[in-house]
Amino acid sequence: MESAQNELSVVLRGLRKSFGDQTVLNGIDLTVAPGETLAVLGRSGSGKSVLLKLIIGLQKPDAGSIRIHGREITELAFGKLNQVRKKVGFLFQDGALYDSLTLEENVAFPLRRHNRMPAAEQKNRARDLLTQVGMEQTRDMRKLPSQISGGMKKRVGLARALVMDPDIMLLDEPTSGLDPITAGEIEELILRLQETHRMASILVTHDLHGAQTVSNRVSLLHEGAILAEGTFEELHRSKEPFVSKFLRGDA
Repeated sequence: MESAQNELSVVLRGLRKSFGDQTVLNGIDLTVAPGETLAVLGRSGSGKSVLLKLIIGLQKPDAGSIRIHGREITELAFGKLNQVRKKVGFLFQDGALYDSLTLEENVAFPLRRHNRMPAAEQKNRARDLLTQVGMEQTRDMRKLPSQISGGMKKRVGLARALVMDPDIMLLDEPTSGLDPITAGEIEELILRLQETHRMASILVTHDLHGAQTVSNRVSLLHEGAILAEGTFEELHRSKEPFVSKFLRGDA
């Protein structure tokens, strides 16, 4: 069993998190294999973003285990945790770009902090990734975040999440706040990046269409627990009333 778990990119067991008297996650078990995209579905406020922050170590669980490439991270010292984080890309819901940096500088920022790559190579790496995500004009790369649209911020956020060549990608509501056409473009981009980089990915969203488009498997989070897990076809066969309600868009 231990060797099988070590072959998985992410393994969560018995994960619990509360804030005051509010229990947000109540015994979460999840696994993600290399090259697989798992979509975690749920209503707003169900704890999806908290789940990602626990996986990356931005918050600590009250109980449970988080293993990244077989390594338990819940008790790691800050320096060792940062070593693990270098192999995990994170797309924040709002992009979380630095307002005072150009798009190119935003993407290169993790390299400046964590990599001894020469400045010219950092710039080339940033520009290559910006091109991969559809920011093809050099003049765009020198813009500030305030000068671009929400969809473009998502693209730049994806480029920055990829800059350290991660094995694992965490995506927090990648299509939220976008019009349907732009959301579709972001979904196509995520699929293309997955084909190119073959990462293990966890996508949290309330967007059923987006989840169905980009994921291999889905988990439905409800009242702090995983209520159902499997393919969309398997979820549609679930006897749980809330699962049917959620899939109909009535939840």
